[in-house]
Amino acid sequence: MEGQVMKKPISNIGMDSDKTVQEDKQDEDNKLVMHYNIGSHINQEEDFKVDLMRKLVEKHDPSVKEVDNSTLRRFLRARDHDIEKGNAMFLKYLNWKQTFMPKGYISESEISNHLAQNKQFLQGEDKQGRPITVLLGGRHFPKKIPGGGVEELKRFVVYALEKTCSRMPAGQEKFVVISDLEGWGYSNTDIRSYIAALSILQDYYPERLGKLFIVHVPYIFMTVWKLVYPFIDNNSKKKLVFVENKRLKETLMEDIEESQIPAIYGGKLPLVPIQHA
Repeated sequence: MEGQVMKKPISNIGMDSDKTVQEDKQDEDNKLVMHYNIGSHINQEEDFKVDLMRKLVEKHDPSVKEVDNSTLRRFLRARDHDIEKGNAMFLKYLNWKQTFMPKGYISESEISNHLAQNKQFLQGEDKQGRPITVLLGGRHFPKKIPGGGVEELKRFVVYALEKTCSRMPAGQEKFVVISDLEGWGYSNTDIRSYIAALSILQDYYPERLGKLFIVHVPYIFMTVWKLVYPFIDNNSKKKLVFVENKRLKETLMEDIEESQIPAIYGGKLPLVPIQHA
């Protein structure tokens, strides 16, 4: 009849609804398959580049045969999968390691002045199994170390990185840092050492930093931060988290279980000096 709206039968509505659910499920399945295929393709391409990179570096240094693929992969990723740049970066690392650590490690006797300041700790892990190291910036006094301690600090940084990496469980390659600036002042300022530490981390331990929490940040620190920030590479900048004092524990708990958070931040673990970890 004219002016009357024809209504769709209830049975038909039910059938259309079932069809939509089935189509949606199929669409989701197709997306998962596509995602898996893309991921597999990326992994295969990366594996291929790692193999090529290995051939290049082994021509320069046959000892690289003892280096695992995960190490080469980190240097490749640090250079956005550019094989030549990754190769150059890794060879630079090998040369540095042979020169800087001829014994293959840094002994505690070589960094006694920095260890005496009791400013770095190592304990616990985050929800991903990444070991956690804590730095207390307010305990770093460069003027109390002979010659300013820059060279010794470089050795201290390498000692800490090596020890932290040795705590990683199988399959894990990254660590987490909590940099605490409570009590930090101008007497703790050490821009040369900050930049030197960044250079070591970025050039010789690429793709090791998982996240850096910066806590208890005093206003005066931001003046120094502006000088240091340009030396931080883009990959590392993405991993920096400035934490509000009132949300300190809450923010840490997004990544770390309470049982693994240092007691000074409301967790359960006492601080353990890195030399005793």
